[in-house]
Amino acid sequence: MRNNLVVRSLAVVSGLAMLAGLAACGDNTSSSNGSSSSSSASGAQLSGEFSGAGASSQKSAVDAWVAGFAGKQPNAKIAYDPSGSGAGVSTFLTGATVWAGSDAPLEDDQVEQSKTVCEGKTAFDVPVYISPIAIVYNLKSAGLNGTDKHLNLDAATLAKIFDGKITKWNDPAITEQNPDAKLPDTDITVVHRSDKSGTTKNFLSYIKDAAGDANWSYKVGENWPNNVGQGGKGTSGVISTVNQAEGTIGYADASQAGDLGTVAVKVGEKYVPYSAEAAAKVVDASPKDDSAKGENRVVIKLDHKTTEDGAYPVVLVSYDIACPAYKDANKAEFAKQWLSYVVSEEGQQTAAETAGSAPMSDTLRAQVQKSIDAIQTK
Repeated sequence: MRNNLVVRSLAVVSGLAMLAGLAACGDNTSSSNGSSSSSSASGAQLSGEFSGAGASSQKSAVDAWVAGFAGKQPNAKIAYDPSGSGAGVSTFLTGATVWAGSDAPLEDDQVEQSKTVCEGKTAFDVPVYISPIAIVYNLKSAGLNGTDKHLNLDAATLAKIFDGKITKWNDPAITEQNPDAKLPDTDITVVHRSDKSGTTKNFLSYIKDAAGDANWSYKVGENWPNNVGQGGKGTSGVISTVNQAEGTIGYADASQAGDLGTVAVKVGEKYVPYSAEAAAKVVDASPKDDSAKGENRVVIKLDHKTTEDGAYPVVLVSYDIACPAYKDANKAEFAKQWLSYVVSEEGQQTAAETAGSAPMSDTLRAQVQKSIDAIQTK
C-alpha cells in the first residue's frame, strides 16, 4: 500500500511546477458558521501570486492541494518553498509569505512577534497535516528492508540508539525484542535533521515522553541536541543519507519512507508499525493545549505514553500559520479560501491519497474551521 502512495506522490510532484495556476469558484469558500465546507464566505475570485514556505513534510500534500485548488481559482498563482519549519516561520514573520507550514506550533515569542505582520493581531496555527513519523533504517544486506519489514523497538532502546549508547545492530537490547531477525554485527549510524525542524521536535517529544528523562536527558527542541551521527537537510536529506549507507537509522515523515525498513514501536505490550489509521488514533485521543498563547490557535498535546491498542504514538502534527488580518485584502481572501480547502473533507482526502496522511476528524475540522473563519477579508 505504501508503495502505491509513494508512486502517486511522485506523480503529483512531477506533474506540478513550483508555480501552478489556481482556479476560481464560489464553491471553494468557507462557510461562515464554521462547517466543514471548503468554500469562503464571500466567494471572491482570486488573482495574483501567493506564497508560503516551511515544513518539508507537507511538500507532497501541498503539491496535491495546489492541484486540487487549481480547479477552483484559475487566476491565482501559488508557490510553496519546503525550506523547513524553522525557516518557514522566520520567513512568515518578515511578511514575505502569506502563510507558513510548521511541524511545531508557534513559540510564545513568535506569537508576540507576529503582531508586526498581522495588523496588530497575533497569528494563529491550525493542524492541517497529520502523519506518522517513520523511524527508518537500512539493513538491506540482512534482508530487513522493505515496506513489510519491521524491527520491534521500545522507546528506551530508541533513545539509547539515538544517543549513541547502543552502537551495534546485534546489541542484546535489540536482539531480545527481535528473536526471529538475523541482525548483523554492523555499526549503527544515526541520521538526523541538520536544519531546524519541527519533525525533530515531534520525534524527540515522543522519545522524551515515552523513554523518560533517565534515557533522554536533553531538552526537546527543533535542533538536534547531541553530536551523535550525521545530519541531512530536510526530509529528503535524511532519507537520501539513510538510503546511501548500510546500518543507518533515521526519522522522517512516513510518506517518504519508500522501501526502507521501519520500526514497530512498543505500545503497551504490543509492537505497532506505523500507519495513517494508527496515527489518527493518537491525535483523536489527545487533548487540545488550551494554554497556548494567542487567539484562534488549535494546538494538540500528543499523548506519547498512550497504551491504546493499535495506536502509533510517533506522530507529526503539522500546522499552517496565518494571520487573522492582513494589510492586503487579496492575501486575506486567499488565506481564508486556501486554508478552508486544505482542511475540507476533499482537501484532507487528497492529502491522504497522495501522501498517506491521516484525514482529520470532523470534530477537529470544526474547531479548525472556526479559526479560519476569523480571518478578516474586508
